[in-house]
Amino acid sequence: MPTAPPSRCTEPACRALAVDHGRCDEHKRKPWANRPTIRERYGISGGKWRSLKRQVTARDNGCCHMCGREPDEGQAFDLDHIRPVAEGGAAADLDNLGLACPDCHAAKSRAESARGNARRLARRRAGRG
Repeated sequence: MPTAPPSRCTEPACRALAVDHGRCDEHKRKPWANRPTIRERYGISGGKWRSLKRQVTARDNGCCHMCGREPDEGQAFDLDHIRPVAEGGAAADLDNLGLACPDCHAAKSRAESARGNARRLARRRAGRG
């Protein structure tokens, strides 16, 4: 199937070729530029979050709470809410926190995102009808 020829960056006076949504490497948007910080999302400072991660790591011996895998040398797992805050989980409760390996964390995040999108869609439909 033929592809469209490369286009110029949409930024005024830029002559570079577009690589990402009509923008060149220099002018493309930063992926997490508008993402809220941990403090804004959960009301927890970064230092408190690191402290919670140390406590959970010690409690769980560094293992993933979903599959039980141990981290490879020099690898650290992500701190994860077992029950998402958006679904009623406590933000800073040690019983609601666990470590997640990258594979489990990605799969869980995709599932949570799908549930969140379904809730958002249901709210929109309820508001229209």
